[in-house]
Amino acid sequence: VQLQASGGGVVQAGESLRLSCAASGNIFRVNVMAWYRQTPGNERELVADMSSGGTTNYADSVQGRFTISRDNAKNKYTMYLQMNSLKPEDTGVYYCNLRFTRYNFWGQGTLVTVSS
Repeated sequence: VQLQASGGGVVQAGESLRLSCAASGNIFRVNVMAWYRQTPGNERELVADMSSGGTTNYADSVQGRFTISRDNAKNKYTMYLQMNSLKPEDTGVYYCNLRFTRYNFWGQGTLVTVSS
């Protein structure tokens, strides 16, 4: 399984960004895709996740501002994170994650920088 994240960049506070994550390979149809972020000195934290059945979960800090979505196809999934009303505290490296059964996969990070 391979995960490829893209879409990070530098924006001003209040602006928007859209992250994408393309997952390919031998992927079990029942799975969860997620976005995590990490800042220096802190642990990786969950931003949002979405099951293959459509159930979503958001961190309190992004609820109402971020929207996770995904396109499902056989052995190829694309996940998005629409980030609106960005704040400086949203700055970090964003990682996409895919998990199913006992497997857990990570993509490379994409850096999001929000300036005040």
